[in-house]
Amino acid sequence: MMSTVCKLNECTGCMLCVDICPHNAIKIQDSLDTYNAVIDKNKCTNCRICIDKCQKNSSSEFIRPIKWYQGWIKLDTMRKDSSSGGAAKAIAQSFIADNGVVYSCTFKNGNFLFESIDTCNELNKFSGSKYVKSNPLNVYKRIKNDLMDGRNVLFIGLPCQAAALKKYIPSKFNSNLSIVDLICHGTPSPRLLEIFLNQYNLSLNNIDNISFRNKGKFHISCNGKEIITKGVTDRYSIAFLNSLIYTESCYHCDYAKFERVSDITLGDSWGSSLSCNEKEKGISLILLQTKKGIELVKNSQLHLEPVDIENAINNNGQLRSPSVMPVKRKRFFINVRNGKTFNKSVFVCLPKQCLRQNIKELLIKTGILNLAGK
Repeated sequence: MMSTVCKLNECTGCMLCVDICPHNAIKIQDSLDTYNAVIDKNKCTNCRICIDKCQKNSSSEFIRPIKWYQGWIKLDTMRKDSSSGGAAKAIAQSFIADNGVVYSCTFKNGNFLFESIDTCNELNKFSGSKYVKSNPLNVYKRIKNDLMDGRNVLFIGLPCQAAALKKYIPSKFNSNLSIVDLICHGTPSPRLLEIFLNQYNLSLNNIDNISFRNKGKFHISCNGKEIITKGVTDRYSIAFLNSLIYTESCYHCDYAKFERVSDITLGDSWGSSLSCNEKEKGISLILLQTKKGIELVKNSQLHLEPVDIENAINNNGQLRSPSVMPVKRKRFFINVRNGKTFNKSVFVCLPKQCLRQNIKELLIKTGILNLAGK
């Protein structure tokens, strides 16, 4: 029987157990619809470090937000290049200016991995939402080494990754470590993204950059070009937005609630009452849990506006509960494993959503509908 660090199919893919195992006895098994941290019994010495540190095996410390805003980075060019309002960029920029180092996810050599930067001209590495499970392998040790060297570190990542980091880093470094978590709907395996791209003769290993959205428009672009008709939502985005393709643990995520595990929580200010012009430019939702987080935002080049927190929660469901697993999710994965294409598998499960985009594509190609939606 397979031995796993946490309960079967409960793994979030935070990679902490892999990072800290002194005997290289743990591998993450990616089965498309589940992740599992599998223990090699031939290498394992039963030290239990992985089990004790796993954020699925013990409760995390949750903090209720004490302040909340909506806003955007003051520099228009940086706001324009951001998926939302650029709040993460503004916070990272000021942190670096204060001689800090920032860790976050970037796309490099076909992988969604974590890198560190300590100069502002590298900020674009972290631009854009990434609707896929990222790989934080080795980031925990690197952050600890930076902290031991006396550096101030800012980590920007998913809530499960933030919780893992807090369990790994000794409390004596708390004053030098700042954590930003992102409101997360759920994350699919990168293998699914690869399967989707292969339909268009593309591969993660053969593209330099990938974008999942532009403000409120969801579509995948590779190397600056949309893979389907501009203005139409592709099947991967449809599947993601309808919660069809996340790994199983995402549907009972411990972190999908108002209380958070970080200093700052960032997301989109969906449902904002601000002007349409501002919404088109992008507006970030900013939740502050600690005094450290308040100071970070205060020192950043952010334009802040009040926000109706109940409205914000209503428009960001993951501040209340995890995404609901669709009834047809199992059917989707059966179809993909049996060789049906990604696009056809999505269509079978979400026909109305797909047909809507098919009609939109036809109207755009015939000139009846322009890209402004008229």
